[in-house]
Amino acid sequence: MHQPLEGIAAADARLGRAFPLPALPLPLARWVEVTECGVGAEVAWNLDDSRPGVPGRIALYAGVEPPPPRDLPGGGPVEMRDGIAWREAPLPEAQPPLRPVRELSWRAGGLHLRITAQGPWDDAALEAIAASIPIGSGA
Repeated sequence: MHQPLEGIAAADARLGRAFPLPALPLPLARWVEVTECGVGAEVAWNLDDSRPGVPGRIALYAGVEPPPPRDLPGGGPVEMRDGIAWREAPLPEAQPPLRPVRELSWRAGGLHLRITAQGPWDDAALEAIAASIPIGSGA
């Protein structure tokens, strides 16, 4: 399902437009992965989680169709906030920097978007990242 792409330009080509990267600075990344995901693409920042209490990962999906569903065992119900669907699961089997997992899903500018954040992210940080994603009118 997640085949590697050769960078952001390949994600742009897959979308037929510029992949909408967050405008806010993200925490220090150890490495970034760009992959096919359904009919869209996903960019994942694997973060430097060597300090206690910092998150381990954040990924952004963008596509003209919704992303493939992700099973979140033990997850709570979807909560709608300002047009964004939020859901969370504890991921007890994951390392501490990768739990819990939180997903934010919405549509904007002709795209389906999903942020998957693993680790101790707070709501305000995730809301700010989502708000910083530049979405044009679509192609």
